[in-house]
Amino acid sequence: MSYLFSSESVSEGHPDKVSDQISDAILDQFLAYDADARVAVETLVTTGQVVIAGEVRSSEYIDLQTIARKTIKRIGYTKSEYQFDGDSCGILNAIHEQSDDINRGVDNGTEDDQGAGDQGMMFGYACNETENYMPVTLDLAQIIMKTLADIRKEGKVMTYLRPDSKSQVTVEYADDGTPQRITTIVVSTQHDEFDADDARMLERIKDDVKHILMPRVKAQIHSEKVLALFNDDITYLVNPTGKFVIGGPNGDTGLTGRKIIVDTYGGRGAHGGGAFSGKDSSKVDRSAAYMARYIAKNMVAAGVADEMLVQVSYAIGKAEPVSVYVNTYGKNRTALTDGEIAERITRMFDLRPKAIERELKLRQPMYVETAAYGHMGRKNEVVKKTFTSRYHEEKTIDVELFTWEKLDMVDMIRKEFNI
Repeated sequence: MSYLFSSESVSEGHPDKVSDQISDAILDQFLAYDADARVAVETLVTTGQVVIAGEVRSSEYIDLQTIARKTIKRIGYTKSEYQFDGDSCGILNAIHEQSDDINRGVDNGTEDDQGAGDQGMMFGYACNETENYMPVTLDLAQIIMKTLADIRKEGKVMTYLRPDSKSQVTVEYADDGTPQRITTIVVSTQHDEFDADDARMLERIKDDVKHILMPRVKAQIHSEKVLALFNDDITYLVNPTGKFVIGGPNGDTGLTGRKIIVDTYGGRGAHGGGAFSGKDSSKVDRSAAYMARYIAKNMVAAGVADEMLVQVSYAIGKAEPVSVYVNTYGKNRTALTDGEIAERITRMFDLRPKAIERELKLRQPMYVETAAYGHMGRKNEVVKKTFTSRYHEEKTIDVELFTWEKLDMVDMIRKEFNI
């Protein structure tokens, strides 16, 4: 019997994502001027207020207020009627220095023996449902949100849009796990007050979602098998509450790290529970999760399996992982067991934290781009980023984004597995 599966996404203006972006913007600023900085920053946003807390060990000083305000305004919170805007919100700084006890566990012995910044288990996942090896439900939900934000920022159509929004996509799957069709698309978007009554307002937004937003979404999809999922019987649920004027941090308090499923695989595979944003790469919550995605994606692309979950676990202060686990969900294309695949992964990939940092170039200021629309399935590219500071010279840096999305291990994997 077929089954339904759903994934959600949220916009960059969602309060939790505002928090994530502030935390990662602060991390990037530290890394731009001190590549060895140790950073673990959490942000809370609410009506007219930002609270930044956490632990930092760095030789540099940065202006947190300027970075936070710039980030908030870039997202689109620029009007006082939002009850939260980059120029007038209060900002409380509660950052202190990283614990010596934690630092002692990380910096022990040679550089390559750098210990994990915490214990925990991290997961990476990939499947062949889309060209970027992501679950199609999440991939579509992310595209909907990014496209809606693009429309808002262009300011030519749907001019009533405000920054906060959410989407959800439900797909029907066959018994063998093959996507069959989209059944439901949910879009909730914050909007200005309308002169018309609520019913007419809602009807206009529904019409615009169907005839402006969705055609632009479909135009970005180049996979015929994904386009084939669209059909004439899709149920569109647009602003189901009927009105969404009060939103953003004024509508809900936002916290760093509260959208970890949106950030990863939309509920597919598994998640170890650790958030990403605001953490430098000595924290394996982030770096090992990226490495596990890198491994899983290259394995699926190489043809080892049609779907793969990779788990890596660590003990604080120890460089070598405690365990490596693989699950191919019965879609293994090799004669090896999942355990044997895991054993080969430990031989092929150096999973010590410092080695992961080097392999994926994680000491770059590359993180604010990850803090909205997902950390996985994104485009690997090199961009120029300019950093300014009242305490330092302006710096323009070539930064390679989403290094864990590269498919540069496929040939080696095929050779190892005789594919």
